[in-house]
Amino acid sequence: MLRNILRTSRWLARRQINISATTTIFKNPIRNTLKSYIYTGRQFSASSQDISSLDPLVYDKICNETLESLYEYFEELIDRSPNLKGADITFSDGVLTIALGSNHGTYVINRQSPNKQIWLSSPTSGPKRYDLILENGGYWVYKHDGKTLHQLLQNEISKIVNDTDFSNCSHSLV
Repeated sequence: MLRNILRTSRWLARRQINISATTTIFKNPIRNTLKSYIYTGRQFSASSQDISSLDPLVYDKICNETLESLYEYFEELIDRSPNLKGADITFSDGVLTIALGSNHGTYVINRQSPNKQIWLSSPTSGPKRYDLILENGGYWVYKHDGKTLHQLLQNEISKIVNDTDFSNCSHSLV
């Protein structure tokens, strides 16, 4: 019996059946606990379900605009900041690498097309995965704390360089 429940849950996870379909499948009282588990699991990923239907070309366009604007802004920051003379920035194949020197570490920001996310590796706050929110022109948010990609960069980079303003970057919400 337990094996059947586990098989069914794996099958549902692979198929990603929506909530309305699960109500018709689960009429057995033993499986009601599984039904409520699937429902609570869907609550937290509701916006990612909306993103999953997003055209990949639209995601790529928004992602590229975001990364390119960050690349241009970091280039500007490095050029005008005397304490970042040895810093280096590269952008290739959807991976933006900002090496701010041995004192400040390296930031890596890259797109994850299968998940429709942007991943950030920060020397200060560690790794984070940002989801696209399609409101207000589109912006990237870390769902665990609700902060946007640009807010985190604003907070961390402003400790290194004075007068940072990430609000002018594409798809930012600071």
